[in-house]
Amino acid sequence: MTKSATKEGTTRYAQKFTGRAAAGHFREAHRLVLSSVGIGTYLGQPDAKTDEGYTAAAGAAVENGINVFDAAINYRFQRSERSLGAAIKQLVARGFGREEIVVCTKGGYLTADGAMPADPNEYFFREYIQPGVFTTKDIAAGSHCMTPKFLKNQLGRSLKNLGVECVDVYYLHNPETQLSEVSKEEFLNRVREAFTFLESSVEAGEIQYYGMATWNGFRQDARVSLPLRAGAVQPGDDGSADTGQSIAARSSSNDHGGSQ
Repeated sequence: MTKSATKEGTTRYAQKFTGRAAAGHFREAHRLVLSSVGIGTYLGQPDAKTDEGYTAAAGAAVENGINVFDAAINYRFQRSERSLGAAIKQLVARGFGREEIVVCTKGGYLTADGAMPADPNEYFFREYIQPGVFTTKDIAAGSHCMTPKFLKNQLGRSLKNLGVECVDVYYLHNPETQLSEVSKEEFLNRVREAFTFLESSVEAGEIQYYGMATWNGFRQDARVSLPLRAGAVQPGDDGSADTGQSIAARSSSNDHGGSQ
């Protein structure tokens, strides 16, 4: 199976829907051809019925002109990634290529495995603190971590869950969550360290593109010469990050490394 989505593969996929897809449905970005809508996997119960539903829905999506999958390791306690992994395996068996599908996922939030454990504190101590994946000082808001060791651990789990060798787009998941507990200077240091790790993962062939998935981290930036809308979020309000500084904190990336 091909390692990742490619320009040739996604172009070939789009061509299958010539005359069927609306004009502009497929769009080229970062040397990939993507459908204008994708399938997300956030909602639903952590149970077998929902797993099967997501797998079936992802398969139907690809068969009908959608080639972008979105997940996060914490969605449904890793089960959403596994549902997409099952869908990819089935699609390959039905003649679709891995190189035709753009697989996106995220890392940053702590998550259990399959279901919430009876004793979450014991689980996270045994699974993460005891092996040295993170320390309590690395955790913000009781749920978020973006140290290189943690992201390495999470990316490895995501690759296994999805059954792929490379994630096409890997997002640092809501990093602004940390601004409620750490200084802006420390926040930018943590982002820089996270991006340095993600850049190394590009070099290792485990990620094609990386960036941030955020609710409010990029709503407004004083360095961007755009007029403020009435009631617009000011830089730093509501946990928003200074976009210019956050991007500047990114490690120097090559042409295929960074994505905002």
